[in-house]
Amino acid sequence: MNTTEKFHLPVDGVLKMFNTFTRHHRSQSPTPTPVLQQQHPKVLSKTSMGLLETVKGRWRQQDNRAVESVSSDPLPHRCADVTRSMGVIKPRNCHRIVVLGAPQVGKTSVVRRFLGEDFQEQHEPTAEDFHRKLFHIGGETYQVDLLDASMERNFPAKRRLSILTGDIFLLVFSLCDRESFSEVCELLSEIKAAKTKLLKVKQPARLPVVVCGNKVDLAAQRAVSRSEVTEALTRDVTFVETSAKCGTGLEVAFKELAVMGGLPDETSPSRHQLVSMVAYQSLCVNQRGRRRSRTPCAVVDSLVRRPSFGSDLQLVLGSSTKANKPERCHIQ
Repeated sequence: MNTTEKFHLPVDGVLKMFNTFTRHHRSQSPTPTPVLQQQHPKVLSKTSMGLLETVKGRWRQQDNRAVESVSSDPLPHRCADVTRSMGVIKPRNCHRIVVLGAPQVGKTSVVRRFLGEDFQEQHEPTAEDFHRKLFHIGGETYQVDLLDASMERNFPAKRRLSILTGDIFLLVFSLCDRESFSEVCELLSEIKAAKTKLLKVKQPARLPVVVCGNKVDLAAQRAVSRSEVTEALTRDVTFVETSAKCGTGLEVAFKELAVMGGLPDETSPSRHQLVSMVAYQSLCVNQRGRRRSRTPCAVVDSLVRRPSFGSDLQLVLGSSTKANKPERCHIQ
């Protein structure tokens, strides 16, 4: 074959050739060079080379779509099946609690208590945790997401987006650390400003915030008095002294979170039974799909992951858009 001869090959044959090549060489090289082009760089005509480039482009598109289908799925496949089997949860029964505060004040320990887990003495820095707890109470299903945004303190735009997507806020500081209390006061002002701008009101009727002064069990190391806290906080903010280690005050704090979110009191850890995912489905839904159990129960979805920042941003922009009037991005 000389350079003037044309290289004719059906499209299906080209696809088959590329598929065979990739199955054999993909594990060896992340960006393999097609065999035909490597062995005979001047054999193919312009038409044939254009055909091969088209096939390679379609091959890349298929790989990209495969990656996007995995990354865009908000829940793993198993979780999606579970959600379908339990039916769609009403939007008014879905809430996100955003947990903020300085490092090493006990945020993760408080969240673990809400999830029904025990206190752990060993401290491990939290980058970011996202948890989901599903409840079945009085024939209704509820979804509570908890975003422990510990590391967002160094990224203002990211933290602001978390604040805008939050329905309820749990601010935690250490009674043994005055700087952590000052940080909570700054966060409180930031939440108030963000929510006021998002809701387009002069001032929110009530800030959905619960402030926990943690480590009340360390009385000898206490650096912030109760009177100082109540004087600094506004009346619409609930303050509770807690101990994630001993459990002091946590029941009151969780009850206040339920009140602000319009959730039943049974969402408190002591008021419901924590079961496995399989047991939760069997208690909530029978084979015909009719609700059959009114026993308060809950399950922690261990496979859930945080929704993408893109979907969070779309949620914020969608909730604040007026008819025929574009809105600026509120995280700037």
